[in-house]
Amino acid sequence: MIPLNNDTIKIRRAQPEDVARTVELIMLGAARDAKTPDDIAVEAAHPAYREAFAEIAKSPHNLLFVAERGGVVVGTYQLTVIPGLAARGRRRGKIESVHVAPECRGHGIGAVMMRHAIDTAKAQGIGLVELTSDKARTDAHRFYVNLGFAQSHEGFKFVIEP
Repeated sequence: MIPLNNDTIKIRRAQPEDVARTVELIMLGAARDAKTPDDIAVEAAHPAYREAFAEIAKSPHNLLFVAERGGVVVGTYQLTVIPGLAARGRRRGKIESVHVAPECRGHGIGAVMMRHAIDTAKAQGIGLVELTSDKARTDAHRFYVNLGFAQSHEGFKFVIEP
């Protein structure tokens, strides 16, 4: 594996034409689903994703980014701004859906995206960023710790069925 020159990585706001590829990256990152590339392409074309993107794009508190290399989207993440009363009204940032194309992992793209996320958070007046990662993703946990993130809390989720 030849390391990428990180100068070739461009981080930009996601556009409507990025929706299918962004969904593909998220689905590829959820290896537990073990879907075929054709299944992923069909799922990524579902209109619900365009509707979700439109809602994210309208929100002043949600920023969806893609990482591009040579005109190809190879990574994505979302930053949500959360106003709060704790710590004298400190704004928090929640980093979610961090995914890098499997064939591009280990080349520094994730680190470039996380630096971008932190810089963007600072520019938004955010004083703390947080993220969660599936307990089974031990490589991801090591990655975040190496970037300076602390494993400080235990996370919980509750799925609300329709």
